[in-house]
Amino acid sequence: MKNDNKQEPCGWCLSDPIYRDYHDSEWGVPLRDEQRIFEFLLLEGVQAGLSWITVLKRRENYRLVYDNFDAQKIAAWSDQRKQAILSDARIIRNRLKVDSAQRNARAYLDMRDQGLTLTDYFWAFVEGEAIQNSFEKLSDVPAETPLSQQISKDLKQRGFNFVGPTIIYAHMQAMGLVNDHLLSCPRHSACAALRVNG
Repeated sequence: MKNDNKQEPCGWCLSDPIYRDYHDSEWGVPLRDEQRIFEFLLLEGVQAGLSWITVLKRRENYRLVYDNFDAQKIAAWSDQRKQAILSDARIIRNRLKVDSAQRNARAYLDMRDQGLTLTDYFWAFVEGEAIQNSFEKLSDVPAETPLSQQISKDLKQRGFNFVGPTIIYAHMQAMGLVNDHLLSCPRHSACAALRVNG
């Protein structure tokens, strides 16, 4: 007899051990680490037009090439430095995305100069608590939402780019602003039990 209550991980993570580890340990976990939120934001921009696993497999390379996602260093990249990055085969070489990393680092530093952290910025949109969704099938999970559209619009006004509503929704999922693990996935209840302030 079939057990309809059997718990299985979200189907999207089963193709690669790196994906499965990311799903099991990071995706959907409420994140308040400023450095990692900035890292995810830049990596989500790199993902545009690509699969997340393509970027995830190069995350350590990006940490090396992108100065460990130090916003001050990225904001100060010279044209020569950016050209060297574009010649580095360890990352996805795309001029628009490299330029975007610098632009977003500068926009982020402007936010900080105004006394606003990315942590406080993003979590304010959900009043400090992750949105707990109850999706049963992968096809139920949206690519974007009215909230991701709102955040995207605001970030663009602040000078960020490669922050369209689909990219921002992926970012919200990655940093645990929303819990989009399927109800059949054991990580759904595990992430729901976590509290961003606790």
